[in-house]
Amino acid sequence: MSSIYFTKEHEWVKVNGTSAVCGISDHAAHELGDITFVELPAVGKQVKQFDVLAAIESVKAASDIYAPVSGKVVKVNSELEDAPEKVNESAEEAAWMAELELSDAAELANLMTKEQYEAYLTTL
Repeated sequence: MSSIYFTKEHEWVKVNGTSAVCGISDHAAHELGDITFVELPAVGKQVKQFDVLAAIESVKAASDIYAPVSGKVVKVNSELEDAPEKVNESAEEAAWMAELELSDAAELANLMTKEQYEAYLTTL
C-alpha cells in the first residue's frame, strides 16, 4: 500500500516499497496559476532530500521543485513536457513528475502526513 507525504514547500511523495513518485501539491498548483512549463530531471540523476529536483513555470512565477526524499530518478512523466497544464488539472495524481528509487525510508520522518499538511495549510 502506498502512503503519501508532503513537504512545507508543497511537494508530495507517494511511497510504495522502495519506489517513490513525487510532484507538487494541489495547493501549490493553485497558487502558481496556469502552469506553462515543467522542467523534469534527467533519468539517472541522484538527488538528496530537499535538493532541487525539477523546475516549474506559470503565468505568475517560476519555482524550483525540491526532492521530498533522496534517491535516483528512474522515470519521469514526459507527458508534462507537452502538456504542462496537467499539473493544474491533477497535481496529486496524473501530473506526477518523477519516480525515484528511494534510498533512505527514514527520511519520511522529515515529512508531513496528509492530515498534518492540511493543518499546516491553515497556518499560511
